[in-house]
Amino acid sequence: MAIEEILDLEQLEVNIYRGSVFSAESAAWQRTFGGHVAGQTLVSAVRTVDPRFLVHSLHGYFLRPGDAKAPTIFIVERIRDGGSFCTRRVNAIQHGETIFAMSASFQTDQSGIEHQDAMPSAPPPDDLPGLQSMRVFDDAGFRQFEEWDVRIVPQEKLVRLPGLASQQQVWFRHRDPLPDDHVLHICALAYMSDLTLLGSAQVIHLDERDHLQVASLDHAMWFMRPFRADEWLLYDQSSPSACGGRSLTQGKIFNQYGEMVAAVMQEGLTRYKRDFRPT
Repeated sequence: MAIEEILDLEQLEVNIYRGSVFSAESAAWQRTFGGHVAGQTLVSAVRTVDPRFLVHSLHGYFLRPGDAKAPTIFIVERIRDGGSFCTRRVNAIQHGETIFAMSASFQTDQSGIEHQDAMPSAPPPDDLPGLQSMRVFDDAGFRQFEEWDVRIVPQEKLVRLPGLASQQQVWFRHRDPLPDDHVLHICALAYMSDLTLLGSAQVIHLDERDHLQVASLDHAMWFMRPFRADEWLLYDQSSPSACGGRSLTQGKIFNQYGEMVAAVMQEGLTRYKRDFRPT
């Protein structure tokens, strides 16, 4: 299914939208892919905002697992419409219950001070194997991402920074050119931002990885600069802490020109399965 179809919504009423049924491939996952519902939720918020306003941040909570075989209803609350900023709150609902709740803030084009952290060193994506060559797409749960070129930097090629507990880097882009629609690129990034981030908490626990129950709990994003999701983006990820069955993860997203285009924070469930006792 194309990303345009994944993110498309049907308007049922003022402030009420219905999303497409999650792809058949996603039914192979234990839970519906969080990026799918987050991306659709953001689209519903965008649909209620004047085009002069662009989303600059979102904060969401994954409250219940999604049903991949059922459509999702999105109810948008117009919290504030100001001259420079506006705010929306959205509940994503299945079977009468909220599965995801999001607040999103929008801003008109403005100017101010500018600075950013330097882009970290990373091997170029052309030198790395893609998920297809790694046979990841043999797993039905990953077939919905075949339109994306995703390349994970091997741990032995990482330039490690002192003091960071767990690191991971991922290059990704949409394989085919996307329309010149900035909203589509932002929502596509929200969709993909959930795919690999929790993995940054697990790369130093490979012996225990198969014994974990893993799920996204919350998700926050900030969008800094324009970008294209069909051009290479570096997702520089780390996990500063894991404790109590939860892991905190964070990521900075850069384009190939070294510009930081977005930042992400996520807390995820990473607890041991009930039948596992660590030695």
